[in-house]
Amino acid sequence: MTHAASERDLAYMREAMKEASRALEDGEVPIGALIVREGRVIARAHNQVEQLRDATAHAEMIALTQASSAVGDWRLDGVTLYVTKEPCPMCAGAIALSRVRRVVFGARDEKAGAAGSKMDILGDGCLNHTVEVVAGVEEGECRDLLKEFFRAKRTSVKN
Repeated sequence: MTHAASERDLAYMREAMKEASRALEDGEVPIGALIVREGRVIARAHNQVEQLRDATAHAEMIALTQASSAVGDWRLDGVTLYVTKEPCPMCAGAIALSRVRRVVFGARDEKAGAAGSKMDILGDGCLNHTVEVVAGVEEGECRDLLKEFFRAKRTSVKN
């Protein structure tokens, strides 16, 4: 599953973290995503579930839609998706079906991660496309954003 992250992977993950911070500012779960093709960012998004009142408005789903529009095809051969948290089953399915080449993610999701933590939709070949996965890039920073969000949520509920 895990291959070593490059300096380029680190830089793009930091960009995805900026998107996650935007989600945090909007009161959304702070997850950000970036899609890169041939060294160029073709999509960037953050969670918008609450804003759009849409359970499918995860950062990855929005970024996949943007990337498909940018390249003019649903097939995203050769792209790398950077996301601050391990994709859920819905997103992992969409990533595989979109034929994304690589996924680089930050924080692992032991409860519902579908890129190797809880299940492995991206790597088990069940969707006729296997995605290369690089896990744990800037993991501490990505996890800290999520912890900050949920800590604030718990505090506001108590008050």
